[in-house]
Amino acid sequence: MNAQPGTVELTILMPCLNEAATLAACIGKATAFIATSGVEAEILIADNGSDDASQQIANSLGARVVCVSVRGYGAALFQGAVAARGKFIIMGDADGSYDFAEIGPMLERLRDGADLVMGNRFSGAIRPGAMPWKNRHIGNPILTAIGRLLFRCPARDFHCGLRGFSATAFRRMDLRTIGMEFASEMVIKATLLQLRIEEVPATLSPDGRNRPPHLRPWRDGWRHLRFMLLFSPRWLLLYPGLLLTLTGAGGVARLMLGPVHIGAVTLSVHTMVYFAAMVAIGFQVTLFSLFARIFAFEEGLLPEDPTLKRLYSLFTLETGLVAGLLVLLAGIALAAASVADWASQSFGNLDPQRVMRLVIPATMLVTVGVQTVFSSFFFSMLGLRFRRRLPSTK
Repeated sequence: MNAQPGTVELTILMPCLNEAATLAACIGKATAFIATSGVEAEILIADNGSDDASQQIANSLGARVVCVSVRGYGAALFQGAVAARGKFIIMGDADGSYDFAEIGPMLERLRDGADLVMGNRFSGAIRPGAMPWKNRHIGNPILTAIGRLLFRCPARDFHCGLRGFSATAFRRMDLRTIGMEFASEMVIKATLLQLRIEEVPATLSPDGRNRPPHLRPWRDGWRHLRFMLLFSPRWLLLYPGLLLTLTGAGGVARLMLGPVHIGAVTLSVHTMVYFAAMVAIGFQVTLFSLFARIFAFEEGLLPEDPTLKRLYSLFTLETGLVAGLLVLLAGIALAAASVADWASQSFGNLDPQRVMRLVIPATMLVTVGVQTVFSSFFFSMLGLRFRRRLPSTK
C-alpha cells in the first residue's frame, strides 16, 4: 500500500542496486542533514533487486526500504516517489557521488515554491576522477545544449542525478520511462508543463563503488538523445518535413518555367524529379509529425498544445478530403494537359523537356492528393474518443 504523501516535509530518495559499499555512508550523511536542519523527514531506499546486503544495511540504519521488482533507474525512482511520504522529494544516487548533508539550498528552493530544483555540477564542483572526460566535455554539454534548444529548458546540467521536486509536481509530470531516460523525461515534462525550474550548485565526487558503474556512457547517451528527439516531433519530423516540402515545391515551380543555368550547370527536368521526390517525402514526414503529437497528447505523454488543438478541431475529415481531392484533381488536370499535348502531335514523339514539365508536377500532385485523402482518415481515427463500455446489468 502506498504511503500518504505530505505526512513528513521531506523524503530523501535513493535508488539502490547492490550499493552495500556506499549505502551506509549516504544514509549517514542524510541522517546528519535531518538532525542538523531539524526538518521532519524520512530516508527512503528504492531497492531495485539488490542481492548484496543493501537492504539489511538500510533497515539497520532506520531507512525505509521499498522493493521495486521492475528493473531500471527510472522504475526505481518512480516507485520510490510514489511511495514517498514527503511533501518534497530530493533524489540522489546511493553510490557516494553526492553529499546528502549539503541539500539544504535545494530544500530552501522547494520551500520557496520551486517545482523542480536541479543540481548543477558545472556551477558547483566536479572532483578529480568523478566524471570521465567524454561525459564532462562531450556528452553532458552536448545533451544539455540539445535539450535547451529543443525544449527551451532553463536547466544547464540536464543529467545531474541530484534533484528535488514537490510531490504535486511529480504527480503532474506523469512520468512513464523506466530506464535512464527518466532523468531527461522529468526535465522535459517539467518544462513543457511550465513548472518552476531552478538550479543550485552541486558537488560531484568519485563514487565509492567496488564494482563497475551501472551507467554506460555511449549507450545511455544515445538513449537520452533518442528520447529527446522522440519527445520533440517538431524538430525530428515537422521542421525537416516542412523544409523538404517547401524547398521541393519551390524547385518544381521554378523549373516548370524552364531550365535554370548556374554557371556551367543547367538544372532541368532531371532535377525536377528530385524536387518532386522532396515534396512527397517532406509532406509525408510532416504528416507523421502531426500523427505523433496527436498520439502523444491522447496517451498523456505530452501536455496539450493549444495551437495544435485548435488546428485539430478545425481540420475535420471532410476538410481533409476536400483538400486532398482538389490537389488530386489539379494533378489529373496537368496529366490531362500532357496527354492533350501528346494528342496534338498525333501521339508521336514528344520533346521530353517540354512534356516532363507537365508530367512530373502532375505525378507529384496526384501523390500528395492521395496522401492527404488517406491521411485525413487516419487523422480522424486518432481523434476518436471511444466510450467506456457500460457496466453489465446481469
